[in-house]
Amino acid sequence: MKPLMFPENPQFWYETLRSMSHIAYGGADFGEVVSTAGRIEEGDYDSWHEEWMATADRVAAEAQRALDAGHTISARDGFLRASNYYRSAEFFQHGRPCDPRHDHAYDRSVSCFRAAAALHTTPRIEPVRIPYEDTTLPGYLYRADDTGAPRPTLIMHSGFDGTAEELHFSGALAAVERGYTVLTFDGPGQPGPRHHQGLVFRPDWENVITPVVDFAETLPEVDVSRIALLGSSMGGVLAPRAAAFEHRLAALIAVDGVYDLGQVSTRHIPGDREEAERLLRADSAPELDARFEQITTQDATARWAINHGMYVMGVETPRAFSASYLDYTLAGGVAERIQCPTLVCDAEEDEFFKGQPEQLYERLTCPKTLMLFTAEEGAGAHCHPGAMRLALARIYDWLDTTLAPTA
Repeated sequence: MKPLMFPENPQFWYETLRSMSHIAYGGADFGEVVSTAGRIEEGDYDSWHEEWMATADRVAAEAQRALDAGHTISARDGFLRASNYYRSAEFFQHGRPCDPRHDHAYDRSVSCFRAAAALHTTPRIEPVRIPYEDTTLPGYLYRADDTGAPRPTLIMHSGFDGTAEELHFSGALAAVERGYTVLTFDGPGQPGPRHHQGLVFRPDWENVITPVVDFAETLPEVDVSRIALLGSSMGGVLAPRAAAFEHRLAALIAVDGVYDLGQVSTRHIPGDREEAERLLRADSAPELDARFEQITTQDATARWAINHGMYVMGVETPRAFSASYLDYTLAGGVAERIQCPTLVCDAEEDEFFKGQPEQLYERLTCPKTLMLFTAEEGAGAHCHPGAMRLALARIYDWLDTTLAPTA
């Protein structure tokens, strides 16, 4: 899709489009997004933060006034939008070191979402803490009704930069509307555990998903024979990795599929893959370090990805971040271990992982489907922002069919 705003900064445009995509399920309003984006100085992280904070504060204050006056529906809707706008305000605040404002914006996003959740009656949305190692992971349980009857269940997590709260707009609400019990959560490296527990990403994601499935199986609303897992963005490699080893899953959805993050970190390094990996993992590689510094000044998307990547991986240099990506792969026979039916989504104009959905699909030996979303449909960008209704309809129609009870 041709940028409608921020023509010289594809990352700013993508994040604006991302906010627009949340209009479909109540996470934004078009005029609020356009007005905010129109006040932002292109490429200026401070301007981005300040303008999204201003909009979020205004919308949150209006929601609070509505709540105080007893207008609960208006309050709920306002808190949902404010939550998403605070998420946008925090988005570019991670760096070396992180901007101290990022915790405040994140916490406001969570508090507004929980205020909205408390006002939801259908579906009911309950904050939960999922036992994980010696701590817990934050999440939300969506119940389709009050019967307590077991239903097909969707576990959802995001990827490199998304939040459990954002999943409300990018799949959770759509799934519960279709009768699913839904469990969303943030894992290690994702916003809740990273902000408040210092937990960073880990490649062996099965050790994250297995405790989540354990938790889900304790809930009366969960049909333990029909639990599906959906991972978005970087979750498109994390969720398949988990499914390769956690065989209680009845279905897997990768939005969009990712096969090997090492391809991302090595593609701009001269030489073959083996030499690139050696340089990334070396004790010293001054020429490569200088190249990373050059990339961050010339490429707006790389600048953000590297800064955020150091934060979520818990490393101190751009090269260390790129080296960490080498461990996030489904090569070496991992993809072939997935047993459950798997949907791999693909975006025609994916700017981050072009070609990787096909690589994952080709290596799967389980029942599999490759689903392409196109630019003509308005769905060609990574994870299909701007076409949420279309994308989720197709994805959940596949899931309905896959999890349908057998006669």
